[in-house]
Amino acid sequence: MPQQSNDYRVVVFGAGGVGKSSLVLRFVKGTFRDTYIPTIEDTYRQVISCDKSVCTLQITDTTGSHQFPAMQRLSISKGHAFILVFSVTSKQSLEELKPIYQQIVQIKGSVESIPIMLVGNKCDETQREVESREGEAMAKEWKCAFMETSAKMNYNVKELFQELL
Repeated sequence: MPQQSNDYRVVVFGAGGVGKSSLVLRFVKGTFRDTYIPTIEDTYRQVISCDKSVCTLQITDTTGSHQFPAMQRLSISKGHAFILVFSVTSKQSLEELKPIYQQIVQIKGSVESIPIMLVGNKCDETQREVESREGEAMAKEWKCAFMETSAKMNYNVKELFQELL
């Protein structure tokens, strides 16, 4: 039986429409919706077992628009781990993660000890603009992990949150 409880604040960032909410809802509720509903900010709690203990993940699903820089800074300063999501169907969505990553570095200082996962979502789609190797190269440059997921097909979703911690 797990001995201790750990609380982790996981923050999910990415451009609008890349599938942040879809990944979070697939992980927390096991559901997927085809319609796009923009998010301002939602927080979900999920209990998982990790390394013989129970972890409570407080997952903050952030807005895809950059209209709320103060909220973004606050989310970074309070976050313990970060998921940076882009869509493999949009090179622009990968580009939009660069300033967010830079802000994490600026606020957190060294990112060596901070769990960060770069995620290429929608890997089930055929209209790719970003190849796996491009995601891997970016992750290497940022010294973080990389994974491709599909919230729609429930591919690598649970693994994403487990690998992060």
